[in-house]
Amino acid sequence: MTLTLSILDQSQVCEGQNASQALQNTTKLAQEADRLGYHRYWVSEHHSSRSLAHSSPEVLLAHLGAHTKRIRLGSGGIMLPHYSAYKVAENFKLLEALNPGRIDVGLGRAPGGMPLSTRALQEGRYGDIDRYPQQVNDLLNYLYDSLPAGHRFAGLHASPAIQTRPELWLLGSSMGTAQIAAQLGVPYAYAQFFGVPGSEDAIPYYKDRYQSNALHPEPRALAAVMVICADTEEEAARLATSTELFFLSLEQGRMLDYFPSVDTALSYPYTDYDRERIRAGSHRRILGTPEQVKARLLNLSDQFGIDEFMIVTITHDFDARVKSYRLLADAFGLGASSAPSL
Repeated sequence: MTLTLSILDQSQVCEGQNASQALQNTTKLAQEADRLGYHRYWVSEHHSSRSLAHSSPEVLLAHLGAHTKRIRLGSGGIMLPHYSAYKVAENFKLLEALNPGRIDVGLGRAPGGMPLSTRALQEGRYGDIDRYPQQVNDLLNYLYDSLPAGHRFAGLHASPAIQTRPELWLLGSSMGTAQIAAQLGVPYAYAQFFGVPGSEDAIPYYKDRYQSNALHPEPRALAAVMVICADTEEEAARLATSTELFFLSLEQGRMLDYFPSVDTALSYPYTDYDRERIRAGSHRRILGTPEQVKARLLNLSDQFGIDEFMIVTITHDFDARVKSYRLLADAFGLGASSAPSL
């Protein structure tokens, strides 16, 4: 099976840097991903965070579209319960008009932040995740100008009028989103790196219950996985210590103000319980040399029955991050262009 590789970027604000530098690195990485032959480049949505710079994916995607040439660009994802499906449709139709055939609209139903930011985002309106399937269906109808005659907004057009359409994906880390994607007959992106207990069968569950339709006759799924690729297994493990501390803090309900350096991570006063929690989450991370990482991804491909992975590589050192993606591209023989590298 030939694997398709894509990238999910969260623009971590690294220790010693600021948000502007993080976003500059995102732009550089998107350009390098374009050159290396990666298929998609998705950016996330997080609110009220000092350590993550993506608060408005659609704004960032417009910028990335102007600085790349080939790679598909998308949201990973838009937290739809916060917003009007109509406005999301117009935003992404405009992005598609600017970048024909290159835009994905990935949707999520999580808050993307703490309760206070959710209250602020939904001030003056009623937000309910139970309405999420209806919102997704409305968004599809707006994208394809296919509102049925009995719809409450029948006759409404989402501007601009375009010949191509953004590709819609539902993002999830649980069986619930897999079920919704199957019922609506839309592509499903499984966040394997979240490590939600009991979600391991989400993709088979989605495929088994998929409702075929004219737009998507067959189920389509990808998995987002955390990867650090380096020249040696030891170097990959050293780089991963930053990620381990960052996600340990999240698990404990603490959002750090920055993504920690390796030195900060190595000097952190871990308890025995902390170390056990890190070990318990190690199955979610794929670390090692290009050969080791490639073997793990091929095994996961067989396990999930999919041919696309969205690679999440987070390191404090930007050069090490770029190198990880380059090593992986070389291992899989992606078609790099002749454009100069970073």
